[in-house]
Formats: sequence, C-alpha cells, structure tokens
Amino acid sequence: MTRAGLESARVSTVQLADVVPQVDESAWELPSACSGWRVIDVIAHLGALAHEAVEPPAPDPSWPKNRERYHDLRVGERRGWSHDEVLDEWRRFTPLQLEVLEQGQQAPQADEPVVVPGLGTYPRHLLANTMAFNVLCHLRYDLLAPGGPLPFVLPPPDDALVAPAVEFMLAGLPQMQGHELDATVDEPLVLDLTGPGGTTVTVLPAQGPQEHLSVVPGDTGATTHVRSTASDFVSWGTTRTPWRESCEITGAPAIAEQFLDRLNII
Repeated sequence: MTRAGLESARVSTVQLADVVPQVDESAWELPSACSGWRVIDVIAHLGALAHEAVEPPAPDPSWPKNRERYHDLRVGERRGWSHDEVLDEWRRFTPLQLEVLEQGQQAPQADEPVVVPGLGTYPRHLLANTMAFNVLCHLRYDLLAPGGPLPFVLPPPDDALVAPAVEFMLAGLPQMQGHELDATVDEPLVLDLTGPGGTTVTVLPAQGPQEHLSVVPGDTGATTHVRSTASDFVSWGTTRTPWRESCEITGAPAIAEQFLDRLNII
C-alpha cells in the first residue's frame, strides 16, 4: 500500500497549517504562481478537494471534462466567499479527507480501481499520493517564495515528502494527456530523478494506435536520458518552471525535447 503517501500528505498539511496564520489579510489577495489564482484561491482549491473527498457530489454532465477547468470551476464557486469562509472549509474537511484516505489503505478496497475524471484510473490506496502531490506542489511552488509570493521558509523537502508525490506523477503521466503525449515518444527514454524522492524510470512508446505510452521502473537500456532532481520534476513536470532550466539530456536531444515540450502533469 502507499502509507508513505498518507504520511507525506499529513506532513505537508501540517506545514501549510503552520504557514496559514502568518498570512495577513492583504497577502491572501496576492497572485500565486498558479496562473489565475490568488493565494486564497489555492486554499479554496485544496478545501474543495477535501470537501469532495468527504462528501462526493453527484456527477453533473455540465462540468468541464478538462480537469484544470474543473478545478477553476470549483475555485470560482468560492470567489465570493470571505477569507475566513475559505479557511474554515479547508480546516474542517482536510482532517476528514485524511481519514478517508486512511480507510483507503485497508484491504480489500485498497486495490479497487478509482476513476478520477480527467486524470485517469488509480488503485484506491494511491489516492493518498494525489493529496501528497497536491499539497506539496501548491504549498512549495505556488505559495512560497521564490516562485510564489509568500516569504516564509520551510525545511528542505526530504525523500519521505517528495517520493510519494513523484510516484503519483509517474502513475498519471501515461494517462493524463492521452494520445497527445503518446505521439511525442518514438523511442524509449529514461528519466533519472535524483536527490530526495529520486527514482529512475523508462518511458516506452505506445505499442499500437489504441495503446498509450508506459512508464516502467529502472533503465531498460535506452540511449537517451533526461536527468533532473525529483524536487525540480515536481515543478517542471507540471509546467510551473521551464524544463530547460532543470534538465540535462544525454543521447539524442530531439527524442527527449519533443516529449518534454508537451508534458504537463496536472
């Protein structure tokens, strides 16, 4: 199971809870590094996700199929709320979300496939990693300096914090962009992610027109390698920063560049 994902989510949540009281009223209105969202909107997004995990809404065919636009919709619904109302939802539902994710680590439901609209299908236990990824990414890359506007300092992220987030990103990589991303992988290429959360995986081309690319553990002998820290991967893999600032390519640059230029993990 992915209890490491649950623990990572808890640690990042505690760190965010330590930051929140230090944010003054005017700072909530500052633009975050997440395009189109203020600092308070990032909290609204996390609160909305927590609320939905605890009280899943009935599906609505009018919702956007694109996951990013769906998140914008949920944030938009909260734009008229006061700062306190947004914070109250996040504070109320986040502990309950963690309880739901804890239950998802238990057999037999842990291995049940869960469809996350717009993101793919995951075993239920891996949903803890989605929260680990979300809180880590939004806190450290959208809210806090140097990328975000808040001048608070946290301890450097360690392996226990980053590895579960990276695990989710790699699980989502073959699913989130479909054939748009499949078309960029003509030959195998290796991602060498170093430092805290580091791992090595090979991205393999789709085996047929109806198939998707795949991500397998280790280096299968591909000649093209992309090397970056795992912490930077959280940033450039989500297009928050340009991959060219963080990645070193060996082998055939064109093979890697067409993939990296299109990659956008949500």
